[in-house]
Amino acid sequence: MSKKIAIIGGGNLGTAIAEGLISSGFIQPKHIIITKRNISTLQPLEEKGVLVSNNNAEAVKFADWIILAVKPFQVKDILEQLQPDLDAKRHTLISVITGIWVKDMQEVVGEDFTLFRAMPNTAIAIRESITCICKYNASKEQEQFVKDLFNQLGKTVVIEEKLMDAATVLGACGTAYAMRYIRANIQGGIEIGFDAATASLIAAQTVKGAAELLLTKHTHPEQEIDKVTTPKGCTIAGLNEMEHQGFSSSLIKGVVTSYKKIVNDM
Repeated sequence: MSKKIAIIGGGNLGTAIAEGLISSGFIQPKHIIITKRNISTLQPLEEKGVLVSNNNAEAVKFADWIILAVKPFQVKDILEQLQPDLDAKRHTLISVITGIWVKDMQEVVGEDFTLFRAMPNTAIAIRESITCICKYNASKEQEQFVKDLFNQLGKTVVIEEKLMDAATVLGACGTAYAMRYIRANIQGGIEIGFDAATASLIAAQTVKGAAELLLTKHTHPEQEIDKVTTPKGCTIAGLNEMEHQGFSSSLIKGVVTSYKKIVNDM
């Protein structure tokens, strides 16, 4: 299977994908082409051997895998421009554009193409994203390639497209939720005696370590909580006070509210 990849859209997300793929050794830089109107901002990638262009059609002719990383309002026009050069037998389209559904792409290119939607989050910049993937008309080999591609940038999970809005809330909005928890933890740390820099380091690393425990050991959060909640101890006292103040319920309500906002605005 050819690994030549075109990234249509050299903004923050497109460049993060390119950087991650070449840093991981997943693909040689010469097998990636990335496009943008102002290619001067792509010079760091070009210096690493990535091909850069301001011609989307040229990129499509070069590659077999087309990653669409443009703004949602640009998708229809770009696909219409590319359609004469797209070949359903050769090209696989991967959209990383929020809010663009498989049917939206099919309205322009038809139903013969293999299509993927992939939703990474901002941690893709450091190759620690969770990327939710859905597929249409894809073989097992094609699905594995797309999973392997985004596994270079963090972790992946394949879901049904109907869950993409929910995935946006849990995986993308969830970054902000986690940041808000960390910020509050830092503020609490300052109140009990730490300077801001030290409190920030302790809070961030603690959250990172907690997440790694779950990812590595595949345990439930309550199992790990039980290990640090001794009878009459300070941890359970703090947890109970947070729950009395609505910690879990307010977080759950926030998740559901964000989801309703996405669904109702569609």
